[in-house]
Formats: sequence, structure tokens, C-alpha cells
Amino acid sequence: MEVQHSDESSHDSLEEIEDISDSGSDFEVQLKAMKRRKQTTALLGPRPPKRPRRKAASQASPNPSTTSTPPARSPQPPQPSPGRTRQLGSPRRERERRGNQGMSAGDMYEAVRSGKSAMVAVVDEWLDSYKQDREVGLLELINFVVQCCGCKGVVSREMFDGMQNAEIISTLTKDFNEDSVNYPLCSPGPQWRKFRAGVCEFVQVLVRSCQNSLLYDEYLFSALLALLTGLSDSQVRAFRHTSTLIAMKLMTGIVEVAVIVFAQIKTTQRRYDVERSKSAEHRASERLEELQATISELREHQEELSSMMNATFRGVFVHRYRDRVAEIRAVCIEEMGVWLRENPGDFLNDGYLKYLGWTLHDKQGSVRLQCVRALQGLYKEKDLIGRLELFTSRFKERMLCMVLDKDPDVAVEAVQLLLLLQQRTEEGLSEEECSHVYPLVFASRRGLASAAGAFLYHKLCSAMSSEPQEADMGGRRAAFFNLLVSFYIQSEFHEHGAYLVDSLWGVAGSELRDWDTMTSLLVQEADQGQGLVDEEEGALIELMMCAARQAAEGHPPVGRAQAKKILSMKDKKTQAQDKRRITTHFITILPQLLAKYSADVEKVTCLLKAPLHFDLETYSSTGRLEKYLDLLLVQVCGIVEKHTESGVLEACARVACALCHDKYTFSGRADLVVSQLLDSLTDRFSSHLNELLQGTADEDEVYSAATALTRIAAFSSAKDLTSWKLFEPCFQLLKSGVESRDIDKELMVPALKCAAFHVLWEKVRVANSTPTKAEVKRLKKEVRSFCIVCQSCLSVGQPEIRDQAFELLCDMLLLFGVSSVRSQPTLQPLAHPPSDSLRFDMAAFLLDYVFTEPDDDQLSGEAEGVEEVKMATLQRRRNQLAGYCKLVIYGILDLSTATDVFKYYSKFYKDYGDIIKETLSKTKVISPVQSAKTVCLSLQQLFSALAPECVDGGQEFGEIRELAKRLAMSFGIDLHRVRKPLVSLHMDGIRFALREAADVEQPPNLPFLEILSEFSFKLLRQDRAQLSAFLSAECGSAAPSWPSLRMYQRSLQSGSSKPREEGERSATLSPHSTPAAKRRRTTPQGSVSSASRGPWLDSSGIHSSVATPGLTSTVQRQPSKHLPVTHNTQASTTGSDKGSIISEPESDDDFSEGGIHSNLATPGLTSTVQRQPSKHLPVTHNTQASTTGSDKGSIISEPESDDDFSEGSLQRKVEPRRRSKLPIAQASPSGHCDLESHLTMLSLIEEDEDDEVEEEEPEIEDFESDDSDHDTAFTLPSTRHSTSYLEELFQ
Repeated sequence: MEVQHSDESSHDSLEEIEDISDSGSDFEVQLKAMKRRKQTTALLGPRPPKRPRRKAASQASPNPSTTSTPPARSPQPPQPSPGRTRQLGSPRRERERRGNQGMSAGDMYEAVRSGKSAMVAVVDEWLDSYKQDREVGLLELINFVVQCCGCKGVVSREMFDGMQNAEIISTLTKDFNEDSVNYPLCSPGPQWRKFRAGVCEFVQVLVRSCQNSLLYDEYLFSALLALLTGLSDSQVRAFRHTSTLIAMKLMTGIVEVAVIVFAQIKTTQRRYDVERSKSAEHRASERLEELQATISELREHQEELSSMMNATFRGVFVHRYRDRVAEIRAVCIEEMGVWLRENPGDFLNDGYLKYLGWTLHDKQGSVRLQCVRALQGLYKEKDLIGRLELFTSRFKERMLCMVLDKDPDVAVEAVQLLLLLQQRTEEGLSEEECSHVYPLVFASRRGLASAAGAFLYHKLCSAMSSEPQEADMGGRRAAFFNLLVSFYIQSEFHEHGAYLVDSLWGVAGSELRDWDTMTSLLVQEADQGQGLVDEEEGALIELMMCAARQAAEGHPPVGRAQAKKILSMKDKKTQAQDKRRITTHFITILPQLLAKYSADVEKVTCLLKAPLHFDLETYSSTGRLEKYLDLLLVQVCGIVEKHTESGVLEACARVACALCHDKYTFSGRADLVVSQLLDSLTDRFSSHLNELLQGTADEDEVYSAATALTRIAAFSSAKDLTSWKLFEPCFQLLKSGVESRDIDKELMVPALKCAAFHVLWEKVRVANSTPTKAEVKRLKKEVRSFCIVCQSCLSVGQPEIRDQAFELLCDMLLLFGVSSVRSQPTLQPLAHPPSDSLRFDMAAFLLDYVFTEPDDDQLSGEAEGVEEVKMATLQRRRNQLAGYCKLVIYGILDLSTATDVFKYYSKFYKDYGDIIKETLSKTKVISPVQSAKTVCLSLQQLFSALAPECVDGGQEFGEIRELAKRLAMSFGIDLHRVRKPLVSLHMDGIRFALREAADVEQPPNLPFLEILSEFSFKLLRQDRAQLSAFLSAECGSAAPSWPSLRMYQRSLQSGSSKPREEGERSATLSPHSTPAAKRRRTTPQGSVSSASRGPWLDSSGIHSSVATPGLTSTVQRQPSKHLPVTHNTQASTTGSDKGSIISEPESDDDFSEGGIHSNLATPGLTSTVQRQPSKHLPVTHNTQASTTGSDKGSIISEPESDDDFSEGSLQRKVEPRRRSKLPIAQASPSGHCDLESHLTMLSLIEEDEDDEVEEEEPEIEDFESDDSDHDTAFTLPSTRHSTSYLEELFQ
């Protein structure tokens, strides 16, 4: 069963409202008794009949009425008018003559709005005036409430005396005269953000000031609550929102007073019992009578408070907690949490808790957030846990699901709520239930991950407490790390240790900084009984290095940082202290750990990250630490000699280069050790070079030379090795291998790297010095020779060599391109543009090895291994495609070469769509016209490659049309900016399609016009006329009636394109393609479209199921399965539901004369994001939506984001209904009921109301939700790449 989000249309008065059978309320309203008492207390005022009349006023709902359109003003909330209080006329002047300078409504409003006045003084001053004349004081308070709503109308004394509440509210609705949709509670800006707090404080102070007297006078609060109840049922959102907030705050204040009264009754009763238990001679009869009278008075007060609370709850809360406006629902739920917490004796039962359970399924995140926070306040109280058992059992599953809520704030609060459940309840959470939270420590959102980290930390600590207590803190820390390592291993996210550490950093920072315990666990041997096994050691080393990085760098890992954070002085100080502690500890222990794990690739690679976080100056601070520097260098050199894996060698190279930096005093010693290592490696490679070139080397010599060259290549990426002059031997080796085709990939790949890095280091040296002509000439020759060798390697059969050559070739052409060296005169002679043959070979490489399926032989093996190979292959291909696209973007290759990329935009959208889209966007910036011509050329090439039988409706032709649709969407919505490019694209397409038109009966390329018609909806009207004339000129005077030509002509006239035969042209996409969103027309037949925007919007591929412009985001989204989207955007309602077809506009401009009284299309919205068709919205041919419910639910769904409102010609047809209920405007239609008044009322009135049909509230046991829109899987970040990986590819 769904949560009812709509609200009731009307309700009974405070005296006669029907009780709610399942509310479970402990308050029994003594309304009849109160009425009898009121009838006997006529002396309280000169107009005793007014109070029952005012209390019964809420029976009548305010009727919508029209009002004159206000003059144009700035969209600010209404300011208090200086002369507004003078409208009270004689009563105010009479008070002034009596010397009563009371607080007026305008004064109170200004005090609350400014926030500069003490609220106690404001309330006291108003109370003084109220005590002088309570009716005038009440009138001022009522006008204060009206002003807080943003209404410019004033309740005059005549209205107050002669009208019912419903009539007063109806009059205020007519006089609202809003300037914008904003009212004080929802207005932006810091000034209005304080207004809500000011209003809440005013109400709280008012209740506290009246808790001993006026609260029980049966006049002030009864009349105020009656008015608020009526306003809360108003169709004007400003009235409904503001009055609900004030009513709920009044209810909260009354609840607090009720708690005090209950305590007073309990205390007085105890005194009475003590006094009565005394013997007759010691008993004071006067004291007993006094206590008895006090008890009677307090119980009478308690009865009156219960009556007000129950009436407010049933008159306001039960209708507004499911209001269509999310802010109103959130207010109700927030205050409900306060009532449950402050007065659990009366409220903490299933009758009230069910509202929180239902609201857990609310569509809006803000409401769910308040609901979860309310539950947190309850579960924090240990005394209340026992009374929450039934609620917990019913809604625990929903709480567990909310950890994956689409609103991150709700998800964070849900995790914290589950932590309270785990800590406070006896049964807690089972291990299966905890498994809902555990994976969130790896989530990309840091707030959610930190909350899950706190949950995990509590579980680890509770697991430690269940075991025997350790003797010391070190033992407890060791147990903590054992449990953490076990969790990390079982989580199976072994590449995301940095995210686990960051999640625990806030709650377990001291444990994660305990380097002594972690290293002592690693040093221990497993045979001692307390050591770690191999897998546990690897996990602990990874977590330890992640913690060291977090402590030394002071920022979260990549993907977790929302924005660049500037560290405070305290954070910088803490970071410096952590770095010193890491250095002091690991300087001595790291060589020992490297020696122990030197044979393990993964462990030693991870340990080699530690020196990068050192304060390396520490090595030179004292002489005794220099020996540890020597030990570290020895271990690094030893690891280089042991391993040939690229990861280990690169880690060693980074450490060695960091130690060899010139800024350190010990750099000379480190440089000497590294140079000796490189000398030995170079000598080993050179000793086998001749045998390798002659082809006489045996396997051992080849292996020795390959391993030496691999280690040299790893160091060449981090250190300048040009002094070793390795380019010539590497080039000879590459040349020999290419010519002989006897290629060993173990030699060729490192030889390519060494040669490439040699050239790049030479360029750096030339750029930073004044080279001679001979040096420049030699470097240019090396660049040319290397590019020729790489070009030759593109055709070899071994993929490792081929891929490495292509990647290095892209980098080399980019760095030595004309645009790259233009700014440096010394480098201009080194410019090396690619030759035609090289362009052809690189394009062929893309077609053969990037835009193709992975080889079957690469995917053989186990399923897990196959997935890893697929991911690695895809990553490598993305890098290669990005390198080629960079050559196009930076002008190394012509824009026309991008056709080899654009052709596969649709087919490989899933794998490379982001890269191709970014390339397409960049080319439009470089040359819009040429980019459009390139797009057309891509389609022409695909069309030309089709077989003749496929042109007449085959699958391949359908794929080309789908590609054209996707490419058309890339031109954006600024049609004036893309006019020239689109016209050029169409002209090129027309020329191609009508080529040889005069020589043959039908041109062979004529069906290309069907593909070209996909771009027609982006054309402006004047451009359509120009292209129509151009098409006629190209066709000649005969103007034959070919089907494709007629379709293209229709697309130029209407902006839409349809296939010749719907059955023939059903395009089937390839397995790699992502289907484009279906397009539908949003203009119903018979409507008139604007010339400037209509045709192209009609066929827009951007969808919208919303039939109104610019709606305020306060409309509750209804379940999509109830919203059939059809072709007539007129919506109608039946029944007496209070759901409005018309939501409140964002601004007055949203309602135009043509949009309401003539079926003109409303302005298209400017969203640039394509909205995908929702699987929940069945699309038919009639978009007429109808509702038959009785709640205040809207037929218009609230968009999840701004992207849900898409561009398009949106229609809205509004028919005024039940005009007979508009008493004033219809009385004089010729005078005041003009068009402008209708428009203003449409911005005020959310919907007419007829009769109330109150839905039966569901029982708590029956509640089930089928809505899973809130839940979404968490995002698992990657430590391999940054969040903006595309930027890395293009930078």
C-alpha cells in the first residue's frame, strides 16, 4: 500500500470533527463539554456568539476566486506596508488615545523578519495590548499571520466582526496580489532564511508566555487554531505552508506545556496522598482542600490542552502530512518526532508511529530525511526502546533498504539510524542485515562511507569486547587489525583499500596511525602462533600504506574529495606531525620489511610507496640515520635485480629518483648508487647487442639482454638517461627486428620505450638550453627515424609491440607537432607532421584493433580471468582512441580524419561514447562548419559502403539513421549558433544525394536524403526555405516525385522525418549500440506552433511527459504507472479530488494569454539533457491524463531533477471550472473578471475543490510499498583513475 501523499480537501470544525478510528490517540476531546462551558461564560467578551462561529469556520473550505493582476514588481516577498495597520481605523486610534502603544501586526512582522528584536519583548508588548482589548489584540495577531504568509490583504475590523473564517480566507485569497511565486518561507537569500527561525521562536515564546493564563481562556488559542486550521486547508500554497508551520509549532509548544502540567499533577497528587495519609490530628483540612482544588484545576487544564492537541492533530496534521508540497510534509513529520520524544506517554504508540512508518516511503528526500531523523531521536532514548519493538519489526526492512537511498543525506542518516538500532536494541542486527551496510565503506560519497565506517568500527569493537580482554592496549590494537584485515579480505574489494581507510579515518584515526602495532604484526613469524598468514600480510601492508598516504597528504583518495579543500593551520600542523612520525618510524623498519618481502611482487610494490611520504630531510639531520639510507638503497637495487615486472621496477625508479633530487644533501650518495646500477645494466645489455643484431644470440643471452633493457626502460621514464646514449643501440635493435620479422616482444617493447624516452629527454634538454644546429639536426633525425620504426611496428602480428608502438607514436606526433613547438623558437625546426602513409596506417589501426571485437584467443580461460582480460583490453583501447582523438583536436591530423571515429559513435557508444562525444564537442569549437561537414562525410562514407540491397530498408541502413539521430542531438539547442554549420551539412548532403541526377533516372545516392532528414528538426524556418530552394535547384525543373525526396521535403516543412514504410524501416541496433531515445511529437493536432521554434521542436528527440511549463518543484510525483502519456496534453480531473492540473508556476511569465485561452504552445524549456523514456510511463497516442481520487494529489509529477524538464513545444490547455463558485469575480464579469485576473488566480489556486471524500487511512500492519525509486546501488570508486578520467585522457 502506498503512502498517501495528497491531502484532504476539507474537514470539520475543531468542535465537530470526527474522530480517527485508528489514530490510537490517548486524547479524548471533550468538545461538547467545552461548548457548554463556553455558552456559560458570556462575560468573557461582548460577542460570545463569535467564538463558536469562528471555531466552526473551518467547516467551510475557501473557494477559489479571481483577482486583478498585480502590477509588475520585483520577484521579492511582500514587504510590510507602513500604512497597513492604519486600515484598522478607529480601534487603533482609540487605543492610542487611551495611551496604549501596543504592538501592531506590521511591527511584529518586521521584528520577526529582521531578527534584531528580542522575541520575548515583542510577545510581551503584544500581550499588553491584548490584555487591554483582546479582540483588537487577536486581530493584530491574525494580521501578523496573514503577513507572514506573504499576503498583502488585511483583515479589517468589519471582516473580523461580520465574516466567518472561510469567508475571510476567501477574501484574502482574492486580495493576495502576489508578485511572484515566492513567499517569505520559501524566499531565497540570507534575510529570509532567518525568517522561518523567527516565526518558530515567536510561536514558542507566545505559548510559554501564555502557559499559565491565556492558554486556557478558551478565546485566544481556540480562535487562532481555528483560523490556522482553515488556512492550512487553503488552495494557496503560501497560506497552507505558513499556517501549517505555525500550527505545528503551536502544537509542539502545547505538548511541552502538557508535559509540565502532567508533572505538576503527579507532584500535587503525591503531596495530597501524603497529607491524607496522616492521622486525623495531624492532618490539615485546609491543606487538603487546597491540594484538591489544585489537582482539579490542573486536570481541567490538562483536559483543555488535550482537546487543543487532538483538534490540531486531526484538523491539521492528518491532512497536511500527505500534502502535495514536500516542505509541508517535512514540517509535519519533523514536529511529530518532537511530540513522540517529548511526550511519549500520550504519543508513543502505534497510532502515531504509523505516520513515521508510512513517510519512510515518501517520494521526496527531504521528507524521508526528517522522518529518519525523528526516528533517531526516539532510538537514542533507552527508555523508549521497548515501546518501539512493534514498529522496529514492521519497518526494519525499509530502514535497511534506505541505506541505498538516492538522496545521499537520507542514506547517511539511515546508516546512523541502523547504528542506533544495533547499539540500543537487545536483538540488534543480524549479520545478514549488517551486510547491507558493510559495502558502503567503499562508496564514492564520503559522507555515506564515513557513516558506514562508524557502523563497521562499532561492529569491530563489539566483536573485540566479546572476546577475552587483552592485557594491554597493544593487544587490543592487534586484535582490531586482525578483525579489520579479515573484513578487508572477505569484502573482495582488494583494490580499494584507500577507501576503507578513509571511511574509518574519522572514528579509528588513532588505530590507523598505530604504525608500531602494524609493523610488529608484519615482523612476527607465522609459526609463533600470533603471526599473519601470507594473504593477511598483504592486506595489512596495503591498509598500512593507505593510512600512511592519508596521514601524510591530508586529503581523501581520488574520487572521494568533493572539492579542493584548503587545509587549515590546525590540519597542516597535524599533517606535519603525522609525516614526522611516519618518517621516524619507517626509516628504521622499512629496510627490514623490504628484505623480508623482497621476493613478493605485490607486497614489495606496496612497501616501496612509504619513502614517498617521508620527510627525506630527516636522513641528513643526524649521522646515525645515514646508514638506514644506505640500507634502503641496497634493498632497492636488490629488488631491481630480482624482478622484471613493470610495477615493481617503476616503484623502485620513483624511490631512487626521489632520493637523487638535488635539493637533498645526500643526493650525491644516492645518485652514485643508482648510476652504478644503471652502468651494470647498460653493460649487460651492450654485451649481448652484437649477437642480437646478428641473430646468433641464444635464449640465455636474449633473456639477459631483455631483462636488462626492461629495467633500464623503467628508470628512463623517471630519470634522464641520455648520457648513457641508448637511442642508437635501441634503434638498431628495433630496425633489425622489423626487417627480419624475427621479433621478440620481450626485447622490442622495452627498446621502444627506451628510444622514446631518450627522444623526449633530449627535447627537454634542448628546450632548456641553447643547442647547436648539429644537436637539433641529430634530434630531428632521431624523431623521424623513431616514427618510421613505430609505423613499421603497426603491422606486426604481436599485439604488445603493435599497441606500444601506436601509443608512443601518438605521443611523439603530439609533442613534436607544429602547434606544440610553435611557441618555442628553438624547437620549431623539430616539427614533424605525419605523412600521408602514416595517417592511413593509424586510421587502419583504429579500424582493425580498436573498433572491433576482442580476439577469442585472448578471452580463453576461467570466467574471472576473462573479465579481467576484457577490462584490460578495453582500457588499452580507450587510451589508444584518446591518443588518436588528441591528434585531431590539436590539429596534428585534419578534421576530416575524424570520420574514422564519428562513424562508430552509435555502434560503440557503450565503450567509447564519452571520448567520441568530447572529440565531437572540441571539433565544433575549433571549426563549427568543418565539424558539421565532417559529420556529413562520416555518414556519406557509411552510406557508400552499403550494398545496394541494404539501401531499401536493411538493418545497416537503419543503423546509419540511428547514428544520424545521435549526431543530430550533439548540435545542442542554441539553433542560432549552429545555423551555418547545419546549412553547410545539409547542402553537402543534398549534393551527395543528387549526384548524377541529370544522367540517370534515379540517383543512386538518393536514399541518403532520408538520413539527412534526421538533422532537419534543428533548422530554423528561414534556413528551411533556403534549403528548399537549393534542393529545387539541384533537382532541376522536372522536380521528380521520388519517395526519399518527398520525405526530405516534408522534413524541411515540418521539421520531422518519418520512414517510408514503418514496417520496412525498423532498424535493428548492433550488440554494442545503445538505442537512442524515441522521439514523439508534443504538439497536438490543431494547435498552432510558433514560427521561430515550432517545427524543430515537434520532432525533437528530447522527451517530456510534462504538459505545463516551468513548474515549481513542490508537486509530489505520483506513481508513474498511473500516468499514461498520450498524444493530447490536455489533462482533466473528475471527482472531488484536490489535485490540481495546474501547479504553481516558477514565475508569472509561466502563464501567458495564449498558453491558457488559446491552444498556443508554451515556450520550450531550455534543458540540454536528453531525457530517456521511462519504463514506467506507457506511451500511447493520447496524452490526456485523468484522476478520479479524492485526495489533494497532483496529476503532474514532480521532476527528479531539472533534466526531467526537456526541451520541446509543451502544450497546456486549461478550462476554467465551476465558475459559479467564484462569488466576486463572476458577479461582475465585464468589470473585474478579465483575463489578467484569471491568470493571477491560476498562479494562486492549485485547484478548485468540490466535496470532500476522505480516504480511509491504512492500518500499520497492512502497509507495504512497491516503490523502489528511492533505492539505488552505491557507486564503487576506482583508485586507478581520477573521477574525471576523460579529462586525463585529453590532457
